[in-house]
Amino acid sequence: MATKIRMKGAILPGNSTVELKDFEVPEPGYGQVIVKTRATTICGSDIRCIYREHTGKGPEGYIPGMVAGHEPCGEIIAEGEGLKRFKKGDRVIVYHISGCGVCYNCRRGYYISCLSPYRAAYGWQRNGGMAPYILADEKDLVYLPDELTFKDGAQVACGFGTVYEALEKIGICGNDAVLVTGLGPVGLAALMLAKAMGANKLIGVEMSDYRIELAKKLGLVDEVFKPGEDTLEKIKAVTGGHGVERAVDASANDSARHLAIQATRDYGKIAFVGEGGTCTFNPSPDIIHGQKTIYGSWVTSLWKMEDLVERLVRWGIHPEDLITHEFPLEKAAEAYALMAGGQCGKVAVVFPD
Repeated sequence: MATKIRMKGAILPGNSTVELKDFEVPEPGYGQVIVKTRATTICGSDIRCIYREHTGKGPEGYIPGMVAGHEPCGEIIAEGEGLKRFKKGDRVIVYHISGCGVCYNCRRGYYISCLSPYRAAYGWQRNGGMAPYILADEKDLVYLPDELTFKDGAQVACGFGTVYEALEKIGICGNDAVLVTGLGPVGLAALMLAKAMGANKLIGVEMSDYRIELAKKLGLVDEVFKPGEDTLEKIKAVTGGHGVERAVDASANDSARHLAIQATRDYGKIAFVGEGGTCTFNPSPDIIHGQKTIYGSWVTSLWKMEDLVERLVRWGIHPEDLITHEFPLEKAAEAYALMAGGQCGKVAVVFPD
């Protein structure tokens, strides 16, 4: 019997540590491929639900011992039988949820919302991108154009796709002032995409001096404020006293969400994308009387992710610009610790050619 090839993969025990374990390099079955990982970025959901402790339930429930990483991108190096579109050598993003493919939500492309027991998320319930090779179903792949880097693609796999869905729901155009509360990687992505979509004024609210300076350095904000008792007045002062047309909360913070609602002008639209937390507001003065709309938005669909990839090329923007730190797999523990500390933009684990 031939000896199985082994590889190292990072798992998350749930006590703010990372362990590297031995895994067999997988072989593709029918309708599957092996993707050589080139870059995997770390998502805040990994920190919130897995890294610190295993608090995630249902779709966010981590199966202990699974290779972590749900934001992978790489190149197909092996094909299983029955492939219909992709082939060896293709550069691909792995959509991080593998849905059943036949339920109502999956048929709409929203594998994220698959309610079938067959649903399995890469890096959560099946092995993900914190290893040199990933076994992926062909139906879960998005083509990565040559104009985009593997680090661009890794961010599309979750963060940028999530933001794009939200901005499509609330609509962004050249008439709009846009507020983003929380300037972590998802908030920064919201600013980058809103700018590309033509927003005429970009306003951020953030506690961290590091992230404020990063947003300024990247040219993503016209105004940025720290949260405080007078923040609402400051936002209204730079919007002619009316507030913004569109707002996105990426903070999951109760007061920041309330600020996003209050800082939105009458008939405006707000999207919540930050996971967890609470939101306290007074429906009549905050929403009803101003005839505002709040949208909940969770990741995106396969077809919108493909649209986003096309538009990133058209707009000439690169999600990898938000990456401030890169690590090899051997230093994954440092990567996760840095991301958990928050003194960073996006953090990537990169793999050699």
